[in-house]
Amino acid sequence: MRNALVTIVVFTLIGWNACSHADQPTTLSPAKTAAAANLVDIRSLVPDIAEDIKYAGSDNFVGAPVDGYRAPKCFLLRPVAEALTRVEHDLRAQHMRLKLWDCYRPARAVANFVRWAHDLGDQRTKPQHYPALDKSKLLDGYIATVSGHSRGSTTDLTMERCAADGTGCEPLDMGTHFDFFDVRAHTDAPGVTAQQHANRLLLRDAMERGGFRNYKMEWWHYTFTPEPTPHTIYDVPVQ
Repeated sequence: MRNALVTIVVFTLIGWNACSHADQPTTLSPAKTAAAANLVDIRSLVPDIAEDIKYAGSDNFVGAPVDGYRAPKCFLLRPVAEALTRVEHDLRAQHMRLKLWDCYRPARAVANFVRWAHDLGDQRTKPQHYPALDKSKLLDGYIATVSGHSRGSTTDLTMERCAADGTGCEPLDMGTHFDFFDVRAHTDAPGVTAQQHANRLLLRDAMERGGFRNYKMEWWHYTFTPEPTPHTIYDVPVQ
């Protein structure tokens, strides 16, 4: 059953990649461990980086721990993790920090999302995550597109402002919470305040300086470019 679900994910990703990687299909890596996939825990580089890995718990749009997340950890391909470390260090010099919600995402987790999206009877998280959108529309630009996380080069995050000594960090007001499926979550959405938009641009500028590009439909979503393995997805558990 899991192999069948992973096949669904591969086809989903091929569809998403058609615009940017049309010359080569996406393949599933045979790697069975993080080391074999060159995935590293960001905390091996920044031990005290702020994390709240949403899919390892129930505070997410599925409303339950997601397949493949056996621990609340952020894994990324090593070059991507090193680039994110540089962004974090640059921000700390400005009394700012990143806070990570998701990083590498196993293919089986994406299959979990697709399965959940097709279960139209499960509306438990609608008020918090897609209040103005019919659940049947979530695969049109929201859930399907974040499948790029399985390539190990994408992270979902926000930014915090800290005291001069690095303590008392508080998240910037970005106008919506993470995984809010609505036009207000678009990076340049007109329905947020000037300060909220400025905060989004502050995050975008910091990430772009580090080599990451934003997905315009989600202010929190960034992909390192060029991706180290743009045509390969992984299904190594996060543990």
